Amino acid sequence: MFDTFANNISEFLYETVGAELCTFIISMIPVIELRGAIPIGQGMGLGFWQCYIISVIGNMLPVPIILLFVRAVLGWMKGIKYLDKIALWVERKAAKHSGEVTKYATWGLFLFVAIPLPGTGAWTGALIAALLDMRMKKALPFIFAGVLAAGLIVSLLTFGILKII
Repeated sequence: MFDTFANNISEFLYETVGAELCTFIISMIPVIELRGAIPIGQGMGLGFWQCYIISVIGNMLPVPIILLFVRAVLGWMKGIKYLDKIALWVERKAAKHSGEVTKYATWGLFLFVAIPLPGTGAWTGALIAALLDMRMKKALPFIFAGVLAAGLIVSLLTFGILKII
C-alpha cells in the first residue's frame, strides 16, 4: 500500500514539475523523506550527487520549523476535538523513541536520524528534540549530520557502491 501511495505521488509530481523538484518535494514528506526521494530520483534519471544534494536540502527544510513550532502546534491541537487524538499519537510516537536519544543526547539524535529505517529520520528526530526541549543550536547540527549520513547510506545502496567507485 505504501509503495503504491509513494508511486502515485512521484508519478503525479514528475509529470507536473519534473525530476528535480519532484525529488525535492518528496524528500520533505514525513515518513518518506530522503529514504524514498533518493530511489525515486534515481528512477527518474537523476545522478548520484543530484539526488543526494536535492534530497538533503529538501529533507532539512522543515526541520527548523518543526523545532520552533511543534510544541505550540501540538498544544493547540490538544484543545480541538478530534485533533487531540492526533497530537497525543504524535507525542506517543516521539516518546517511544526518545529513550534512545536521551541516553546519548545529541549523538543519540544523530544516530537516530542517520539510521535509514522506518520511523526514524529528520521529522521524527526534530520532533523528539523539540519535545525534549533541546535548543535549536544544539539539535540542528546533529540532525543535519544525521540527514547527511542517512542520505549517503541510501544513495550508496540505491546507486550501488561498486558502480559509484
